[in-house]
Amino acid sequence: MSRLAPDAIAGPLEITSSSVRIGDVVQVGGRPCRVIDLRQLPGGSKRLLFESGESLTMHARTKFLALRTQRRW
Repeated sequence: MSRLAPDAIAGPLEITSSSVRIGDVVQVGGRPCRVIDLRQLPGGSKRLLFESGESLTMHARTKFLALRTQRRW
């Protein structure tokens, strides 16, 4: 997984399929996985593609704790 930029900070937040973004880091099976692509699916679900090449379907009511990086101003 790539390193954070020196002027970036990461903070935890709860995400759903409607709020997940590319770049979010989700812990799956005890491993951090960075989202590199999103695909909208029927019923509000999304298919997340991770840096590792693995994918995960996030259903409309699924909630995860994720890290999201933001630039410092």
